[in-house]
Amino acid sequence: MADKNIKIDPVCGMDLSEIKDASHMPHKSENFYFCGEFCKERFKKNPEKFSGEPIISLKNIVKAFQMGDSQTQALRGLNLNIWEGDFVAIIGASGSGKSTALNMIGLLDKPTSGEIFLNGKNVSLLGDEERARLRSEFFGFIFQQYNLIPWLTAFENAALPLIFANKNITQKKEEIEKKFEEVGIEKRMEHRPAELSGGEQQRVALLRALSNNPEIIIGDEPTGNLDSATGNKILEMLINLNKIDKKTLIIVTHDADIAEKADQIIAIKDGQLVKNHQTHKKIYTE
Repeated sequence: MADKNIKIDPVCGMDLSEIKDASHMPHKSENFYFCGEFCKERFKKNPEKFSGEPIISLKNIVKAFQMGDSQTQALRGLNLNIWEGDFVAIIGASGSGKSTALNMIGLLDKPTSGEIFLNGKNVSLLGDEERARLRSEFFGFIFQQYNLIPWLTAFENAALPLIFANKNITQKKEEIEKKFEEVGIEKRMEHRPAELSGGEQQRVALLRALSNNPEIIIGDEPTGNLDSATGNKILEMLINLNKIDKKTLIIVTHDADIAEKADQIIAIKDGQLVKNHQTHKKIYTE
């Protein structure tokens, strides 16, 4: 922040160097710049938080995909911050790059160029084994398609992250069973995915994401395949994990109503952040 030639929004992390009309305000003898009123108001409420280190930070991330003789850039120098304990909604039209951004945040993919920081540590160049260790330690993933293993029972699917982390499932059995009771599917633990409804499968996916007690929960359209009533129940569970258990929650969504519930909105278009996240409702029609 102290370098006057580099203007970075301290809240969302957007590079504002090329934006002439960036809003700004002084704090402790420094000028802080913002992409719009949304981030400026967040900073005003808690400047000490946003003067610190984000739990996740993407710096000038480029992700290119080779398709035959041509190359497509899904992310074009993306800069963003994720703050510990926030509920973050990542939104954008189809093809905007939001799911690719989520893959970067969750260390599911490597950038073509740029840097990814987790708790202040540059993890961009780590090998596959170390990245897998960090994913199992820090992240819980919930996908739109559930991604349950069909030949395993609901209980076995929920316990998978413990197996990958070389933890003793027997010692965690009672704890996992209690979680099944909490989400109302304790009688379905020995059923396989094909024997479960969509809502039941998504609850198993949620329990799988939580079995390792991750700091960060990531959902890629986690309610997209569910009816509204079931989707609302899953969303309520996720928000409770954020508000009550203080988990950092990051959800990619097409649903502006879900975004409205978030602490921070990250709007992406053409692989970059959209200035002033309060304009997020417009990006679907632009």
